[in-house]
Amino acid sequence: MNLTSQLGVTAKKYFNKTAYIFNDSTSTYAELDAAVTKFASGLTKLGISKGDHVAILSGNSPHFIIGLYGALRAGATVIPINPIYTPDEIGYILKNGDVKTIIALDLLVPLFEKMNGMLPDVENIIACETPQGSQSDLDVTKLSIFPKLKSFTSIIGSGDLAFEGPQVNDDDVAVILYTSGTTGKPKGAMLTHKNLYSNAIDVANYLKITDSDNVITTLPMFHVFCLTVALNAPLMNGGTLIIVPKFSPGEIFRVAKEYNATVFAGVPTMYNFLLQYPEGQVEDLKSLRLCISGGASMPVALLTSFEKKFQVLVSEGYGLSEASPVTCFNPLDRPRKAGSIGMSIVNVENKVVNELGEEVPVGEVGELVVRGPNVMSGYYKMPEETAHTIRDGWLYTGDLAKMDEEGYFYIVDRKKDMIIVGGYNVYPREVEEVLYSHPGVVEVAVLGVPDPNFGEAVSCYVVKKDQDLTEEDLLNYCKEHLAKYKVPSTINFLEELPKNTTGKILRRALKEAVLQK
Repeated sequence: MNLTSQLGVTAKKYFNKTAYIFNDSTSTYAELDAAVTKFASGLTKLGISKGDHVAILSGNSPHFIIGLYGALRAGATVIPINPIYTPDEIGYILKNGDVKTIIALDLLVPLFEKMNGMLPDVENIIACETPQGSQSDLDVTKLSIFPKLKSFTSIIGSGDLAFEGPQVNDDDVAVILYTSGTTGKPKGAMLTHKNLYSNAIDVANYLKITDSDNVITTLPMFHVFCLTVALNAPLMNGGTLIIVPKFSPGEIFRVAKEYNATVFAGVPTMYNFLLQYPEGQVEDLKSLRLCISGGASMPVALLTSFEKKFQVLVSEGYGLSEASPVTCFNPLDRPRKAGSIGMSIVNVENKVVNELGEEVPVGEVGELVVRGPNVMSGYYKMPEETAHTIRDGWLYTGDLAKMDEEGYFYIVDRKKDMIIVGGYNVYPREVEEVLYSHPGVVEVAVLGVPDPNFGEAVSCYVVKKDQDLTEEDLLNYCKEHLAKYKVPSTINFLEELPKNTTGKILRRALKEAVLQK
């Protein structure tokens, strides 16, 4: 079984049930499955064969879902790409990923026209029609100028509903996810059909996502967090996706109330925006039974404040692209521990090891490693990186963690983000937790900066709620709650912190900006 075959099973079981809501219109599972089959057939008629690489550059929309499942049903390997990447970033992934066909927003067509000479291997560009695009130009003028261009609707229209597709094996690569990469060029994590299907099913069952759930899908679909937790998992068990193209607090409150949303998945920044939104009514979120947080560690102060105000459980989990992505979640059948990423989900093992790969005692900090059917087959065209990351069947995450006596894991920090002050280890998250607990702080990021006396010093960057708040106020607050060597040397106030498209704070971008000054 795999994602696309399971969608067919779900469609037969929940024939007339709503699969997704988009721009206040709906589609049943039968309609979605039919569109997927016809799109897969249309791709095959374009010359797409099993194993060919198809890139998707689309926002949150039915285009993404039909494009993803249709390409998989045709036997292709899908490469999701952030549509707002720069031309250089997009070009690198398309070339490195050996992409043959591109499915993209029609607004990106001019970009691909300019890049045409640099992408000789790309044979087809399928444009997804958007309200902002000009359909008349797309169907007539541009087709004559740019022969590679086809429209998304025409591919579905050319498809055969009786199409069955090639035999797909568990170990065939289904998706290549290019990680953002903390250093150098992004790496393509190869996720097999087994990887993605097993994680989607395990997550759906672990979080008890059923056909009764209405899941708000506002995290970017091209990101692995959304892909598994808020897209694949609900579709495996007959849930309904409430597709929100772009996160905004007002829209989340609206759709949650209007469509009786039961599950919301977001990154900590989203929860912060929802908590701070002045027009947000507790009543609007009363239908939620579960909120899921991932993508970055959620400050305990934010988690408890959100739960207290909206009276809903926030289950924090952990994952990474290389693990499809989920390895841990706080369980729903026992107490949730604030600050913890929870316990190993079913079929997945997590443990904390030292530099020699030996498991460390309970409570001791080491590197988190993972093993399970969700772990990638490797990095695309990077055997050395693969060998370094996967050792003896274990995926080395690069995250520092510890485990308590009940089997709950806690992320301490990224291994490479750790600050060493005069020989003492300082974990940025520990300092951030203290600052987040101050009522005048909205957001914070902690970095290590060069220091002539101690090697590194702790530097903080804060977005404040209270304009009268001073650096001295926060330094005194830190001195009350932190050991002397952990107290920041400087606190800098900013209007906003740099974030990626999922809302995750970008420490690396902030550090680069700081070091350039």
